[in-house]
Amino acid sequence: MSGHQQSSIASFGNKMIISNTSNSKKWQPPANFRQLPSKIDGITIFAEVEKSEEEQKLESFKCPKCGATTKFNVSTSGIACEHCGYTVPVAAEKVGREAAENEFTLEALKRGEQGWGEDRRVLHCNSCGAEIALDQKAITSTCPFCASNQVNVLAPESNIILRPRFLIPFKVSPESNQERIRQWLGKGWFHPDELAASAILDRLAGIYMPFWTFDANITANWKAEVGYEHTESYYDHSSKTWRTRTRIHWRWESGQIYLPVDDLITPGNSHISQHILNQILPFHLSELVTYAAGYLAGWQAQAYDIQLPDAWETGKAIIRERAKEACYADIPSSHIRNFSMQADFADESWRYVLLPIYLAAYKFDNRVFQVMVNGQTGTIAGQKPVAWWKVWLAIGALLSPGILLGLIGLPLLLAGGIGVLPLFAGFILLVIGGIIAFNLYRKARESEAD
Repeated sequence: MSGHQQSSIASFGNKMIISNTSNSKKWQPPANFRQLPSKIDGITIFAEVEKSEEEQKLESFKCPKCGATTKFNVSTSGIACEHCGYTVPVAAEKVGREAAENEFTLEALKRGEQGWGEDRRVLHCNSCGAEIALDQKAITSTCPFCASNQVNVLAPESNIILRPRFLIPFKVSPESNQERIRQWLGKGWFHPDELAASAILDRLAGIYMPFWTFDANITANWKAEVGYEHTESYYDHSSKTWRTRTRIHWRWESGQIYLPVDDLITPGNSHISQHILNQILPFHLSELVTYAAGYLAGWQAQAYDIQLPDAWETGKAIIRERAKEACYADIPSSHIRNFSMQADFADESWRYVLLPIYLAAYKFDNRVFQVMVNGQTGTIAGQKPVAWWKVWLAIGALLSPGILLGLIGLPLLLAGGIGVLPLFAGFILLVIGGIIAFNLYRKARESEAD
């Protein structure tokens, strides 16, 4: 610009711009500036928009050497660049089971920071409703919970979730899962032969899953009728001999047990299978570290959708069942009736943590199956489809010897009484085969259970 049309622009640091409005249609302020009221005609004032405290905390994971996106690397336990090899450790402190716990107060919730501490996108599944926080550069089209492709990316709703204070970093690398999962898929003769070649290995996603941990001290008072066996002698007039018999004498008793509960884990996500999750436990909470957004760089994360009060109700139900078992163990007899218990909770506290899980959902024969891997220990569990024709053939083979001997022995018995032996042998074989067949059927059903 030149001459009298040149705009008079003065910059005060990088916080404010004052502009002559004679050429305002051609000049536009930077995107991070907004217009302020001006008391001088012909002068427009623009001020830099201050970033919120939360925005100032957000971290960006760019390689300082080459500018490429970095991610958390399991083998180095730090932020790594795949392009130039730059690595830097994550600034976090190992706290283990000494990690701070919170009381059940509103103040404790308000004190907690919110959001993830970095920019993340949200993947929403239109099929099962799951929502996963993705790294900004992540591209995915399949839901790891239900294998649906009906997903879309939403703008993240910041500051609506409580930020976890602790997590366990991934210890098992994605590469080490390949062969172990293939072997796991191939185990079991009653599964489809083509299962081991499933594309599940390409769909395995490392996700930091939300969990609540609870501590409490339980004092349980129990009351019940307790039976004690007594052996007594009596005279049998029919046989004119003395015999013995056992009677149970009942009496009311009561007692008290003390049960400390430390780090009871309950899931914070409703889309994960509790049945499969129980099979990959435990997680070693001695490896807890303070939360740092760097651990999530390049990985997926799941926010909780089970709120703290609901998770605590689940936890209390588990604790009460443990207290009941402890009370039964305190009673010096196996004969118990009219049992009642009053459990008092004290010193309740909680944590919100992230735990590492590899998760995959795959479709087979128009059905969805889920597989999990403990990202800390490598324990594998999940659902596997069953080739039921193999199971029914095996059950038939197990039952046929007993049935066959029965068919042989029955006419012989009717003919002259010589069929007792094959009938008895057939009955024994039928019982044994039935027991094995039932266990086989139960194992096959459990393989597909969710």
